[in-house]
Amino acid sequence: MPGSRTGRPPVQRAARRPSAPRPPHENPVLRLHTRLRRAWDRPLTAYYLILGGSLLITGLGLVMVYSASQITALQLSLSGSYFFRKQFLAALIGAGLLVAAMRMPVKLHRALAYPILAGAVFLMALVQVPGIGMSVNGNQNWISVGGPFQLQPSEFGKLALVLWGADLLARKQDKRLLTQWKHMLVPLVPVAFMLLGLIMLGGDMGTAIILTAILFGLLWLAGAPTRMFTGVLSIAALLGVILIKTSPNRMARLACLGETDPGPGDSCWQAAHGIYALASGGLFGSGLGASVEKWGQLPEAHTDFIFAVTGEELGLAGTLSVLALFAALGYAGIRVAGRTEDPFVRYAAGGVTTWITAQAVINIGAVLGLLPIAGVPLPLFSYGGSALLPTMFAIGLLIAFARDEPAARAALAMRQPRFGRKRGAGGSGSKRSPRGWNTMRRRASAARSSGER
Repeated sequence: MPGSRTGRPPVQRAARRPSAPRPPHENPVLRLHTRLRRAWDRPLTAYYLILGGSLLITGLGLVMVYSASQITALQLSLSGSYFFRKQFLAALIGAGLLVAAMRMPVKLHRALAYPILAGAVFLMALVQVPGIGMSVNGNQNWISVGGPFQLQPSEFGKLALVLWGADLLARKQDKRLLTQWKHMLVPLVPVAFMLLGLIMLGGDMGTAIILTAILFGLLWLAGAPTRMFTGVLSIAALLGVILIKTSPNRMARLACLGETDPGPGDSCWQAAHGIYALASGGLFGSGLGASVEKWGQLPEAHTDFIFAVTGEELGLAGTLSVLALFAALGYAGIRVAGRTEDPFVRYAAGGVTTWITAQAVINIGAVLGLLPIAGVPLPLFSYGGSALLPTMFAIGLLIAFARDEPAARAALAMRQPRFGRKRGAGGSGSKRSPRGWNTMRRRASAARSSGER
């Protein structure tokens, strides 16, 4: 055949099919945003954020308490790990309270509201009894419970207001009474003012600010009208101005706002050295245990100003990590409060979230020089067992509420333990063998040779 050397007909090749059009290249930023949004929308996201975030904050707080308190303990002729051991013991007790709160049903939480409120009021009144109450740093807010341990009842007043206020508002909402302003304010506001009065008798304005934030958070969740909300806020602001004006110590703290110099008579010593600690940390810090400010320069290095030591030793990376953990905790609490249909869960979750978020903002703002020094610890992070115990119980509340969401319950019910469950080997009535036995049987048959019996 012409055109072929072998005489064979040329092979006709099949026509190529047109290739399918490639999908347009997706923006990596948009793809990452889509993945993150899917992760946020998963039913167990809030549960993992609350549990993981609180454990990470507490664990890192224990490390920083040990690092920041060593010099203070040695100056007091104590062991270098004295404050760490006390905080670790409080963390163990708090972990038990967290697990207990996490396992309690919602009805039991509501039943505990009145006993906790009565106990908190009794202890806060007991603080003012001479010979029982103790004064620490000028504040009469402590009770000695034996040995080196002290109790600050005002910390339990925060938990009492959250539980009792949530139960009160939930019962009134069930009866549709919250549309009337008197039912929204009474007796919630008078009881809150009673707690504030007991706290202010001891001079602890920082805790009073947190309690006021919890009250406003509950009123906001209850749907208080703007006029009523503004009125209560105006009264609280007027009382705050009067309390600040009548106290030289509080006026001095307000004058140190934003100062980077100790000033005449070292009146702004603590605020200035907190800024020095943060500024000397740099990007990644000087390393754990290498802080200079904790060597007697920075007062309250392991309590109110532990965030400054964290910035000096762990740098900007460490402080941003702490901020991210608190932001995740706050987001998860808002999500739990927003997705539930139970009014008590909504008010309690919102109250706990307001409590922890407001306290973290006030503490960190004071260290950064953006807010006056209020003397409140950083939740779950600073040294102080009286503050750690009710906070961990409140975290257990959030975890219990996150697990109680319908979608979260369904997701947890679908999960099976890795060990102890049996795998189906037939119909519904057939016997099942443990998963581990099946695994061992497969391994044994795979290892046996073809002629071996």
